[in-house]
Amino acid sequence: MLNWLLIFVPVAIGLEFLMPGAHTLIFIAACLAILPLAGWLGHATEQLTHHTGEGVGGLLNATFGNAAELIIAIMALRQGLYSVVKASLTGSIIGNILLVLGAAVLAGGLKHKQQKFNSTGARAQATLLTLAAIALVMPAAFHALAGPDAGIREDGLSLGISCVLLAAYGLHLVFSLGTHKQLFAGEGPRPAEAAAAWSLKRSVLTLAGATLSIVWVSEILVGSVQEAAAAFGMTSVFIGVIVVAVVGNAAEHSSAVMLAMKNRMELSMGIAIGSSLQIALLVAPLLVIVSHFIGPRPMDLMFTPAEVVAIFLAVLITGQIASDGESNWIEGVQLLAVYIIMAIVFYFLPESGGGVAR
Repeated sequence: MLNWLLIFVPVAIGLEFLMPGAHTLIFIAACLAILPLAGWLGHATEQLTHHTGEGVGGLLNATFGNAAELIIAIMALRQGLYSVVKASLTGSIIGNILLVLGAAVLAGGLKHKQQKFNSTGARAQATLLTLAAIALVMPAAFHALAGPDAGIREDGLSLGISCVLLAAYGLHLVFSLGTHKQLFAGEGPRPAEAAAAWSLKRSVLTLAGATLSIVWVSEILVGSVQEAAAAFGMTSVFIGVIVVAVVGNAAEHSSAVMLAMKNRMELSMGIAIGSSLQIALLVAPLLVIVSHFIGPRPMDLMFTPAEVVAIFLAVLITGQIASDGESNWIEGVQLLAVYIIMAIVFYFLPESGGGVAR
């Protein structure tokens, strides 16, 4: 039924060109347009797993789902909007492991009393998330401890940490897709699903087409989100951490929930946690490196205290839930409750209340 919402794709594009000042209408149309596109992306990824396995399928979904965030962030870097970039990165990390994973665990748990997944693979991903949280805490701690000279050295510090994170992510791919791929393989498709699988070519083309469409519509949405949010009485902090991130995660959200309801928690968790891992260990470090070439000045990893605390606490509760290899609907409620609490805090947080991020 979501396919009926595809009409909002040309509507959003038309409003962007014909009524560029109607930011609220453009924002609403773009949000509605992303929903069916995300559904197609999720369905194409699920079909692709019949040919690649669930480990590679989860990685592909996370990669294509994060394409919009990466492109949007690079565009913001060129304009020197570093605080917006960092807020959207924070929102993507906590949104995937709290909102997306929470909704998936809840939806799957309501349909299946107990769902199982490989606890060793899940713990490995949760440990990497802890590494990412440490990498964001240390620059903030350095800023507080180094005193007046901190700013001079922070660019080099962030560049060094970014290289470590990229190396850790690369080795994680070797671990999850090579030496220990059985931990992330899942049970594979059911016979009925395998028989109905799309061809590899159709899956790839649909995945690529849905991704390109999502990137285009997301670009339109971000161009109108600040004006629309102001009309709704939202702050720029809330926009970056919650609004932009929720819309950017629509693809992962749709895929993870749909797969959890089919009792494919291995792939569902791979999408949700894997997407946060990509943001923290791949996208953020890449943006730091790219900013040395395209931005007015290099971007650092100095996130605000509110953002650092939110990421650390999100990683903490996700690690607890992923450690036992089982999930049920109440754990999904707990993840969603933490996300809602954080959203409320960021909503009431004043523009300068999160501290200063360069």
